[in-house]
Amino acid sequence: NKCIHSSRDFSDMVYIDNYIFNKDVFIQFNSTVGEYVGYTEHGVFNARNYNNDPNILQSERAQVERYCKH
Repeated sequence: NKCIHSSRDFSDMVYIDNYIFNKDVFIQFNSTVGEYVGYTEHGVFNARNYNNDPNILQSERAQVERYCKH
């Protein structure tokens, strides 16, 4: 997990959650995109499942405030 920003007031904060296997990102949540993106066949399958679950998406989207700004 990481938080990226360039402004001093954190108004442009982006939360990124990478899922890594064998040093390769296979799925990623990016708060700017607002959903999961898969980079492998397995990642695409999981991204589709995660994106269809409103509870998972709501939890990840809230991480910008919960994890990055506090």
